[in-house]
Amino acid sequence: MDTGRHAFTLDLARIWHDERTPPVANAKGSKARFGSTRRLPSGRVQARYTGPDGGSHTAPTTFDTIGDAETWLATVRADIVRDSWDPTLAAGPRKQLRFGTYAEAWLGGRTLEARTRAHYRALLDRQILPTFEDLAVRHITPDLVRAWYSTTALDKPTLRSHAYGLLRTILGQAERDGLIPANPCHIRGAGNAKRAKKVEPATLAELEQLVNAMPERYRLMVLLASWCAMRFGELAELRREDVDTKTGVIRIRRGVVRAAGETIVKKPKTDSSIRDVAIPPHLLPLVREHLLKHAAPGRGALMFPARGGGHLQPSSLYRVYYPARLAAGRPDLRFHDLRHTGAVLAAQTGATLAELMGRLGHSTPGAALRYQHAAQDRDMEIARRLSALADGLEA
Repeated sequence: MDTGRHAFTLDLARIWHDERTPPVANAKGSKARFGSTRRLPSGRVQARYTGPDGGSHTAPTTFDTIGDAETWLATVRADIVRDSWDPTLAAGPRKQLRFGTYAEAWLGGRTLEARTRAHYRALLDRQILPTFEDLAVRHITPDLVRAWYSTTALDKPTLRSHAYGLLRTILGQAERDGLIPANPCHIRGAGNAKRAKKVEPATLAELEQLVNAMPERYRLMVLLASWCAMRFGELAELRREDVDTKTGVIRIRRGVVRAAGETIVKKPKTDSSIRDVAIPPHLLPLVREHLLKHAAPGRGALMFPARGGGHLQPSSLYRVYYPARLAAGRPDLRFHDLRHTGAVLAAQTGATLAELMGRLGHSTPGAALRYQHAAQDRDMEIARRLSALADGLEA
């Protein structure tokens, strides 16, 4: 695009904002920096703008909040400035609105964390749009959804359930927007993935073998994942100032995630994940040793830095973790399963449901209950102890 055309596009954007976009002068709406928003009687928010063609365009979907609507308007304005504006985003009969167009508007208008947005983007591009992109939203029928579901990601049940859940959510919004009379996604249980295999926690003997097989700089990471039930992202972002060896407490306040090739440090997803975790006393000498030998220097430095500095990437850990789990005789043990191991160990001590939720950072009882059930699944040991009681009575 040449300089003159670019300047002309910028001038048009300024003119549309200053002169053509009318403010909404009542409590039901607000004026956006580009375009306008209006709260509908349903409580949903509608977004409108004046396009380069001089016409008024309405977003093909409504939004939960004014902020979401303004985010969508910002994406449209960016397209205009880049000279990549697509009039089909809002023009044309609503009855002919393509699913691909509607899905892009839906995704663009949502305030999402980077990792969630990247996940939705991948689901759309790889699982959903190849089948539904060019279909009019109103032409997507239950039969088409069932046919798609019957052939999609059959070997990846979790991915399959996520894709179905996203399709159902988007079409549910289309129903609320009045584009379709009913959501065609109603396959019972399709949005719930069954666990492919039961997670088998590591035994104490296996855990010891695993730790001994790890390079020294990573041993504490495995121990904290196991005994303190910490997530990889929490460990990778853990810093010296978060570890209090005097009181024996780790303060978990942040985590690190990878999204769209970027490393993002963020607060935990839920308030309950912000927690203080007591370090088992037998680990404290190892924590102090690690601080002396392997943590980066400085109060705010990382406890488990990459060799070249910065955050440790999962792939770097896996290069040494996979051989170690083989040495421990547990080739099936994922790193995240160590957190499961720690949760079961805590449950075996007799921790209450509330105590488990606090230690694991869970906001609902459901997940913590799984670990209690796993701890209770030691029926032979219980039976052995009952016999010991009986022997004591007979004596």
